[in-house]
Amino acid sequence: MRVVDLDRDMRDVIPTGTTRDSEFLFDRMTARTLGLAGPAPGMQILDVASGFGQDAAAMAEQGAWVVAAEPSARMSALAGMRGENSAGAHPLHVRQPLHVRGWADDLPFASRSFDAVICKGAIDHFDRPTRAIAEMARVTRIGGRVVLAIANFDSLSCRWARGWDTVKEQWLGLPVRRGRRHYDVPQDHFTRYAFDLMREQASEALEVECVEGISLAWGLPGWTRNVDRLPATIAASCLEGLDWVARRVPSLSDVIVLAGSPRV
Repeated sequence: MRVVDLDRDMRDVIPTGTTRDSEFLFDRMTARTLGLAGPAPGMQILDVASGFGQDAAAMAEQGAWVVAAEPSARMSALAGMRGENSAGAHPLHVRQPLHVRGWADDLPFASRSFDAVICKGAIDHFDRPTRAIAEMARVTRIGGRVVLAIANFDSLSCRWARGWDTVKEQWLGLPVRRGRRHYDVPQDHFTRYAFDLMREQASEALEVECVEGISLAWGLPGWTRNVDRLPATIAASCLEGLDWVARRVPSLSDVIVLAGSPRV
């Protein structure tokens, strides 16, 4: 039996960007996901599991006509109010996103309806992710692009922190922090994603064009605190340098971004 909270409200888990590494990670994740979708005037783009609609709004500002599909009634309502409140701040030529209720694995759109589809930070919440990816491929025109972005629970940071906690607890007899750690999959996630699984699932419906990593070392013990203490220019250089490595070694990155076109 499918059990899902249709009134889910993500306000308590949306990153606030209060630390440099978190702000860098989420800004870069958004920029790369939207960049690969390539919003431009005349394009039709679908944002799957769109949440509050901030990404849909950003693509609309680039001139694209955007549909935001979200199953949660509460989040859809919040996104709609957000759009209404900001409507007067945009030029008249900007067409506000259309917010609809819809399941990712049963999208209410005709085949080949969109030039691009994005799903950012949500696919691990789906109970049928391969079906959802197939649906995203179905509604994307041939030659169009599907962009997926997801947290990597087999990142270098997760591996190192998990190993260090094991050493402290089992070998040194030292206490470790209780509660969920950043390498633990949250209870509302159906799938623990890593590089190989993401590519395997996506390849069933997509011709994978690129797989990139975003950020490195997020969540490492002491890293957040230390990077916040550095001078701003040095901190930025460190974050950019680690991100450069992550792009080239996505299996170790904090976030994986994958893009591909529908299989013919």
